[in-house]
Amino acid sequence: MPDTTHLWMRHEDRRTERRAPLTPQDAARLVEAGIRITVEESAQRAFPLADYTAAGCATAPTGSWHEQAPDGAYVLGLKELPAGPGAPALRHRHIYFGHAYKGQAGARELLARFAAGGGALLDMEYLTDEAGRRVAAFGYWAGYVGAALAVLHHRRALTAPLVPTDRPALDALLASTVAEGDTTAALVIGALGRCGRGACDALVRAGLEPTRWDLPETRALDRPALLAHDLLVNTVLTTTPVPPFLTKADLDEPARRLSLVSDVTCDVTSDCNVLPVYDETTTWDEPVRPLRDGERPLDLIAIDNLPSLLPVEASTAFSAELAPQLLRLPEWDDVWDRALHTYRTAAEAQETPLPL
Repeated sequence: MPDTTHLWMRHEDRRTERRAPLTPQDAARLVEAGIRITVEESAQRAFPLADYTAAGCATAPTGSWHEQAPDGAYVLGLKELPAGPGAPALRHRHIYFGHAYKGQAGARELLARFAAGGGALLDMEYLTDEAGRRVAAFGYWAGYVGAALAVLHHRRALTAPLVPTDRPALDALLASTVAEGDTTAALVIGALGRCGRGACDALVRAGLEPTRWDLPETRALDRPALLAHDLLVNTVLTTTPVPPFLTKADLDEPARRLSLVSDVTCDVTSDCNVLPVYDETTTWDEPVRPLRDGERPLDLIAIDNLPSLLPVEASTAFSAELAPQLLRLPEWDDVWDRALHTYRTAAEAQETPLPL
């Protein structure tokens, strides 16, 4: 462990990723507390590089973390690392959403890269307190955007490709589509969580009062009632397999009224997927995909970086939660210990050899 904690915030390789895990304002607080921060250049990040330099951060070229970041640095990011043939072994401790612990596509290969390089994955999804609650999450804004897109598509007001915006503009667009006497029935599953609250708030903003289901309703799922809604927004993230909320047989149910599913969770390649009715996420270029055509169409929205459509609001909220945890990295407290333990357990379970 170095005497001074060094965070290296990387450029996001994904073209549509505009967020930052750490804002310039919060970076300034960490620098003041003695943490060294390097920020890579990124033309797509919602926050200008100059704001980070003004906060006391050093800068580095885009994508230079693998070659230039010191071995003891923590590489901070959000979405997936560059992969594919020839992808290098990973010698750093990476803090980002790795999606590697539930059998997702590419998980074994990713964990093997960490093992080969001697690094570790400190997955943001598994930064939790003593009660198992996540200490930093994008959930609210993911739910908000996922529900907003569902309403806009249902009202034929969604245009593609999607472009980043801000909440006032998105709310104004939702308000412009409100029609008197709208009888659209919307269901949010997981309504009491961060993500679910965001989805419900967006639906209310759009003039709808959603049906709100949470644990009691999902334990004894009323499938006919689910299918009787027009819109379904799924915000449930589970770490263990549970009975699915929707199956392919349900899509062909003659009494189905459901015409749009917005899956905010997007656990598509995992055994924990509660909506095993599709096998590929949708994109900013093509945000909607049909699951059924014909007289009773059923469409899908399943974008796995929804908060990036509101990059400033989402980043600001997330950074405010993450920054206090980053301050504790020198102490290596329970939150980080749990994350490291989760990584080691997952790697061992997949028989990935760990370095001594």
